Amino acid sequence: MIENDYTFAWGLYAVAALGCLLVGFKLTGWMWRWLREPLRVILAVLLLTPTIVDPVKDSFAPAIAITALDLAFKVGNNAWRAISDFAMYGMIAFALYIVFVLIRWPLEKRARERRAQAEATAQRRAAEDTAVTAGAPMAAERHDRYRDDPPPAAPSGGRGRVEPRL
Repeated sequence: MIENDYTFAWGLYAVAALGCLLVGFKLTGWMWRWLREPLRVILAVLLLTPTIVDPVKDSFAPAIAITALDLAFKVGNNAWRAISDFAMYGMIAFALYIVFVLIRWPLEKRARERRAQAEATAQRRAAEDTAVTAGAPMAAERHDRYRDDPPPAAPSGGRGRVEPRL
């Protein structure tokens, strides 16, 4: 396999893996958030982890493919190397995910507090508005709404601007 074929094969795999990630995101979209996000991290680790195939040539392949082929055909010992790569990348991905969650948690708490405060303010204003406008007539009760006044004459004697009647 020449360098162009190797790069082309990795490009095809990247597109297919991103498509599988998209399908995985759609399939886990209905789940509870604290279950959905770790499942998505696991899926990303499974699909995007490379492992070395030939240490002499520095050739890499998707670890899931190497594991599946080694287990299905019982050839080589690359499956253990691929599983160790899964473990390593999985720990790194979950450490980053935990950092992300720890950063997001206080921000969401503050956002919930601001949202509750805004709702309380809106309810208080709505209550004040209904108390103030309880005696005022509604806009539809005005008696001059459908008046038929002639349009004012243009100052220069021409037609001027014509406004539609409401």
